[in-house]
Amino acid sequence: MQRSLEQRVAIKFCVQLEKSAVETIPMLKKAFGVVCLSDRQIFRWHKAFGEGREENRAGRPSTSSSDDNVKCVHDLLNTDRRLSVRLISETLDITKTIVHEIMSQSLGMRTVCAKPVPKSESTATLNGLKGLLSADG
Repeated sequence: MQRSLEQRVAIKFCVQLEKSAVETIPMLKKAFGVVCLSDRQIFRWHKAFGEGREENRAGRPSTSSSDDNVKCVHDLLNTDRRLSVRLISETLDITKTIVHEIMSQSLGMRTVCAKPVPKSESTATLNGLKGLLSADG
């Protein structure tokens, strides 16, 4: 997969340099050796790039973790830190996985005692709880 992607980029580069498909084939064969695309495939990609089009990609683009959604989740959490991922998801009409991703990666939070807190605070809280448990035992 990675090799074919690299070869597509090389073909697109040759098209932009106005090289013909016949000129492109030996260059690709020299660069990629035995893992080179077939001549037919090179001609197909060369023609597609020459006409200014690429292959359509399936599925919808991922726009759920946009800056607006990150800001909305952040604002909601600032109003009430006890909100669950499910409740935030329903309120903002974003999937739960995206809300969890925004909270953990974009906002740097994780859950401690069922309350989302910044990671730096959660580490201190966990250390404090461990100290209490070891003192009791």
